[in-house]
Amino acid sequence: MKIPISGNLIKYYLRNVYFINGHSCAGKSTMTKMLSERYDMIFCGENYHDAFPREHLSRWKQPALCYFDTMTGWEEWLGMTPKEHYEWTYNVAQECVEIEILELLKLSAGGKKIIVDTNIPPDVLREISDYSNVAIMLCDPPDICETKFFDRDDPEKKFMMEQIKKCKDPDAALKNFNSWALYHPSDEIDWEHTGFFTYTRSDFESDTREEVLKILAEHFKL
Repeated sequence: MKIPISGNLIKYYLRNVYFINGHSCAGKSTMTKMLSERYDMIFCGENYHDAFPREHLSRWKQPALCYFDTMTGWEEWLGMTPKEHYEWTYNVAQECVEIEILELLKLSAGGKKIIVDTNIPPDVLREISDYSNVAIMLCDPPDICETKFFDRDDPEKKFMMEQIKKCKDPDAALKNFNSWALYHPSDEIDWEHTGFFTYTRSDFESDTREEVLKILAEHFKL
């Protein structure tokens, strides 16, 4: 049976946890890192659910998270249609909720503030957190990552480009990869109307990090 834990109980234990979610390329990772350093917070970056040992995942209970263990290779993943990729990422986010909440409960036991680049969707955040502890970062246009994804210099992006170049048709693989950002099904999260505090990034040329940091710090009351 499912083990029920009421949202108000989780909210109490996560009262020192601050969440950032939203669009890709909106600056979530950068702000999470900067806030952790500036305000001496525990940093939980993107994919912090990887702290959970992979050998203890179940291919039946967490099939999306186990996909990389079962795929034939990166070319298979890169060949997903936009619909298939959307459904996979949606399922990953759903499976991550339990792991992320458990990890945050463990980390919050020390009483220190925690800042999270999270996959937890808004409907769950409403149950386990407060308005002042959540920020949604958006892009205008929302699918800017179609052209900006590989502009970011980090190991994950470099690795992904390496895998694309290894494909039989690298140009087609890159085109398909970029097409994922343009797929918007009717059941996609309406990030602009979550009810949470939002910040929209429309300037992708200037360095606005300090300005955004100040805005988020004021919202979080740091």
